[in-house]
Amino acid sequence: MKIRVVSSREEIFTLNPNERIVHLAFRPSNKDIFGLVETCPKVEVIQLPKSYMRTVSKSIEMFLQMQRIQLIEGDVWGHRKDINEYYSISPSIIEKIKEMKIEGKSTEEIEKRVSRESKLNFEMVAYILNKETSA
Repeated sequence: MKIRVVSSREEIFTLNPNERIVHLAFRPSNKDIFGLVETCPKVEVIQLPKSYMRTVSKSIEMFLQMQRIQLIEGDVWGHRKDINEYYSISPSIIEKIKEMKIEGKSTEEIEKRVSRESKLNFEMVAYILNKETSA
């Protein structure tokens, strides 16, 4: 699973329209988010760093809800954009989530443990859990 890292507003309009998970590494305006949704109609998740989450307007939150796009808080730890424009979530993390689900672990337990071990936030783990176990 890959997260497309976007580090500037100019980059939004050059994205592949099939992107599903996008991390915005800059403080987006309402216009930036509308542009992202327009450029990538298949987007399912927009991830923002914690400091930027607080500045997202209620109207954008409602717009994303209506579009069924999750707005989640999180970082892409140790990612270097100059080397790769995607942050990859290791297949071993996805396998661990699947294994724990098969073992009958609760959603909360899986989110807590995988989040602690992988540096992914709870919401991203929950997204992977829903996406991978429903596929």
